[in-house]
Amino acid sequence: MVKSKKEEETTVENGDVAIDDSKLERPNYEELITQMNIIAKPLASKKMTKKIYKIVKKAAKAKQLRRGVKEVLKAIRKKEKGIIIFAGDVSPLDVYSHMPVMCEENKLPYCFVPARIDLGLASQTKRATCVVLVKKDDAYDSSFTELRDRIKEMPLPL
Repeated sequence: MVKSKKEEETTVENGDVAIDDSKLERPNYEELITQMNIIAKPLASKKMTKKIYKIVKKAAKAKQLRRGVKEVLKAIRKKEKGIIIFAGDVSPLDVYSHMPVMCEENKLPYCFVPARIDLGLASQTKRATCVVLVKKDDAYDSSFTELRDRIKEMPLPL
């Protein structure tokens, strides 16, 4: 029997089926906004969200990324500097509802992106991530500075 190209891309490992992520179709930006929670402000625009994902990907390759609530919270307490990116579709809200206040107290710029799955994929993991801290690095210095300034310009919620 001859395997088709589609069957070759799907592999079976220990009973689990691994699927090529690039072939899966993700919902667009407008559909993801409808699933956001009420505290997801300031929200990055569609164009800015793509730039955020690119910088998160570069930071993950350069090992300058902190993923997850526990790790980011520890970094904030240790006064690490960078940009905080929250996912807007996290439920329940109690998971990270205290973190925007901590960011404001430590004068760290933060913003929200629509999907935690996309944030996880951008941070080079298969696991969805609800918050990441992107630290500055020489590999992406100019784009990091530009993004940080644009996030600081965004209006904070009252």
